[in-house]
Amino acid sequence: MTNLLDKILDRQNMYQALKRVYSNKGVAGVDGITVDEIDGYIRKNWKEIKVEIKERRYKPQPVLRVEIPKPNGGTRQLGIPTVMDRIIQQGIVQVLNPIVDKEFSECSYGFRPGRNCEMAIVKLLEYFNDGYLWIVDIDLEKFFDTVPQDKLMSLVHNIVNDPDTESLIRKFLQAGIMDKGEFIPSETGTPQGGNLSPLLSNIMLNELDKELESRGLNFVRYADDCAPRRRVQVA
Repeated sequence: MTNLLDKILDRQNMYQALKRVYSNKGVAGVDGITVDEIDGYIRKNWKEIKVEIKERRYKPQPVLRVEIPKPNGGTRQLGIPTVMDRIIQQGIVQVLNPIVDKEFSECSYGFRPGRNCEMAIVKLLEYFNDGYLWIVDIDLEKFFDTVPQDKLMSLVHNIVNDPDTESLIRKFLQAGIMDKGEFIPSETGTPQGGNLSPLLSNIMLNELDKELESRGLNFVRYADDCAPRRRVQVA
């Protein structure tokens, strides 16, 4: 019987992951290999990499820390995996998405197949039209940097329940960060910039969605931004 990791490492799934990462372009990671060079690298190394993954010997390389400016000032820190690690992460996402997405709230719109920001805005307008006029805007500061990994992996286990896949995901979380030539352990968080991070963030924040739903609140969440609504009487 084919297990979850076999589905991830399936030739067609990984080919689709390669095409997705290539189409997104992006900069090289710590190994300096670009998306234009990755095809040759895969042809030379994939057989060994696949065996290492199956035997739990694969070690993702540290993510490359870069800073980009925020629209409202300040900077956002991103962790850029190597192109090879981005492809493996994308392969994981493609297999896990159908499994985990059905667990998510209808009020969650970020980083989900078939959903987008415009749909979240439409839902907000529906709340306004229904008379919900009090707005609480929640933005979780540095969410991606502060996610407790043990808690996250316990939530992943509850949904995925596949030790080999869970082990691989944890290795990506603990790959570390390379910042200006200095290695920094990644004991918390999930690097914003990796292909896995959006999916993992939704698994973590699904707990928030469940809590809001249990309180009978109407809300819309897009990634780590959330806006609960409360009805008010207008004279």
